[in-house]
Amino acid sequence: MSSGKCLPFETTIHVRDNCICLHVQRAARALARRFDDALRPFGLTNGQFSLLMSLNRPEPPPMGPVASLLAMDRTTLTAALKPLERRGLVRVSPDPNDRRSRILILTDQGRELLASAVPVWKSTHEDLEEVAPGLNFDKLRKDLKAIS
Repeated sequence: MSSGKCLPFETTIHVRDNCICLHVQRAARALARRFDDALRPFGLTNGQFSLLMSLNRPEPPPMGPVASLLAMDRTTLTAALKPLERRGLVRVSPDPNDRRSRILILTDQGRELLASAVPVWKSTHEDLEEVAPGLNFDKLRKDLKAIS
């Protein structure tokens, strides 16, 4: 199975120091841990918070646009909704305009939980800006949106 070719260690160092994907993944994991810790008292992960927040709209959205916003496939979104449904935070119902489709409804309990978690989310963002005062977060958000 081995071709006998040896990859120089310098290549490993080059990839370690220059791979955008590696650095974005590392940053994402570090940020996820920070927000998971902050949201733990509410029984939420950062992904669940984002999912609930994506449902906080004037009209309940169908699954497709929510999956797209969160960069998930529908199967992954369905799995992510299950624990939130069990907790009574979300309800999945047939779309009255298209019975083949489902709409995602943020329940009153889900809205209340989000309202109580948002101040912690805000303070966690403020803490990040204090830790990295030279970082332009608006530019970072814009740049990340451009590649996603």
